[in-house]
Amino acid sequence: MGKEEGPRKIELLAPARDADTAIEAIKHGADAVYMGASSHGARAAAGNSLEDITSVVKFAHQFNVKVYITINTIIYNDEIEKVEQLIHDLYRIGVDALIVQDMGILRMNIPPIALHASTQCDTRDADKAIFLEKVGFSQIVLARELSFEEIADIHNNVNVPLEVFVHGALCVSYSGDCQASLVATGRSANRGECSQMCRLPYNLVTENGKILESNKYLLSLRDLNRSTDIEPLLDAGVSSFKIEGRLKDIGYVKNTVAAYRQAIDKVIEAYPEKYQRASVGKSTISFTPCLSKSFNRGFTRYFSDDKSATLPMASLFTPKSIGEPVAYVKNTTKRGQIIVKELSAELHNGDGLAFLDKNMSFNGFRLNRIDKNILFPATKVVIENGTTIYRNKSKQWDDELSRDTASRVINIEMTLRIVNNFLTLDISDQRGNAISTSAFIEIQPARTPQLDARRRVLEKVGGTIYNIVSINDIAGDIFIPASMLTILRRDAIEKLDIAQRLRYQHDYRLAENKSANPPMGTTLSYHDNVSNRLAQQFYNEHGVTSINPALEVQRPQHELVVMTTRYCLRRELDCCLKSSSAKKLPSILFIESGSNRFRIDFDCKKCQMKVVRI
Repeated sequence: MGKEEGPRKIELLAPARDADTAIEAIKHGADAVYMGASSHGARAAAGNSLEDITSVVKFAHQFNVKVYITINTIIYNDEIEKVEQLIHDLYRIGVDALIVQDMGILRMNIPPIALHASTQCDTRDADKAIFLEKVGFSQIVLARELSFEEIADIHNNVNVPLEVFVHGALCVSYSGDCQASLVATGRSANRGECSQMCRLPYNLVTENGKILESNKYLLSLRDLNRSTDIEPLLDAGVSSFKIEGRLKDIGYVKNTVAAYRQAIDKVIEAYPEKYQRASVGKSTISFTPCLSKSFNRGFTRYFSDDKSATLPMASLFTPKSIGEPVAYVKNTTKRGQIIVKELSAELHNGDGLAFLDKNMSFNGFRLNRIDKNILFPATKVVIENGTTIYRNKSKQWDDELSRDTASRVINIEMTLRIVNNFLTLDISDQRGNAISTSAFIEIQPARTPQLDARRRVLEKVGGTIYNIVSINDIAGDIFIPASMLTILRRDAIEKLDIAQRLRYQHDYRLAENKSANPPMGTTLSYHDNVSNRLAQQFYNEHGVTSINPALEVQRPQHELVVMTTRYCLRRELDCCLKSSSAKKLPSILFIESGSNRFRIDFDCKKCQMKVVRI
């Protein structure tokens, strides 16, 4: 299979915790949505019934929007039949692809549904991507940590579309290779039950127990924001831009989808010979997207390029939403009122405000009311002069996004004509569908002009997804009952819907090259997450001779690397071992939170950090 001819199809992929959110994502401009099934999704709290997924599929396919379902946890032996049945059900209702982690799925008795390699597959380089393509994956979700250059190298070595995360929460560990939650709490991230160990406060301590940093969120990363990197990502070969957030609320999804829709469209419109949108239909939104107004821990471009890799990546003082800076404290009164200066945004009663106190702890309060530059908190707070105040919840913004904020339409053209005493209505749409419907009519000359009256009847497509851009009435100056035109119009719209369903193009699973060898070699460790007999069979058939199973199945009693990260705590604290400031911290470091104690190892050759449970 060679590279796609002509402009590359570009996809904006949105998260959805439920059917309502999925439909709003589509209305606001998504080209595809991903959501969890009833089980085995990497967000266990975001499962959906077959009935709900069916409703999303029906709505999405009207716009050639794809629906991807996550079955991206590892699977146990006693669950294989259940997962097989689930996949059959998803195929039957028209789901476009499954996002999966467990290679055992490739040995299940399932229909030829397209398979996408989840970010849980931990695809960091071209060798892993080549292997996944060879065994039948038709789209590959890359590791979040990759730079433009690394993405381009993978793109140059595979033929399938590449999917990257562009916005949302970041796992500090390479996805699919984090066992911290499992060993600390028994809740496995690879089973969709992550306890978010990276969002806990830690003490940074020496080998002798001396505390170097106290109660800091040392592993809690800021949120990814690549909204300004669309063009370089496209240049690197990205085809699918993925927003994280299957647990996020509907307002978050509306805002982020609308923002990235605008950013992507701007580049597509500038280079139509190179790129084209993957779905159809124009979205109209009633608000101005603003990414800083939705939940965020502060932003990072992560390792996109050399510059971004040197900037702060962690949110050391809070794992909560920071929001946007809105004011500086000038003074406080004895009654607890806050006098501010340099107010940079219009505040409203009910806003959520926050600040860092003198101990660098993050505190929040609700704004009861505001009078010019005087804030009246709902509860008394102690705040120092000169402190920056952030708004992490805007009452007005939330109210605006709670309303109906978008519509999406398909443009159609109509022609009304007479053919051998049959009144015929032709409709064509921007999806490439064209239909005709006819009814016998007795030709009678009209006593009055008919064009405007006929147009008014034909234009009544309200309540549908269609927008009429032209009506070509060449039926002549004859009398046509309005009731006949109404029946023709309704019949034509119904036929157009049927034509779209019949002509909708599904992707199917690619053939597997049984001679492909995994880049991990002939021996697999617990990092490769083999948890069932079918996954073991898959790897054995591809040349693997020794497999240590996933920790969820068999846990060895020795120290374990539970996180492997490209994020480096020493670099974040300006103590990189390759720099002159390396001696600011000792070479051996530990982090502690409650009863959890981990050693931090630094692999400077690979520029990686390892978190080790001891």
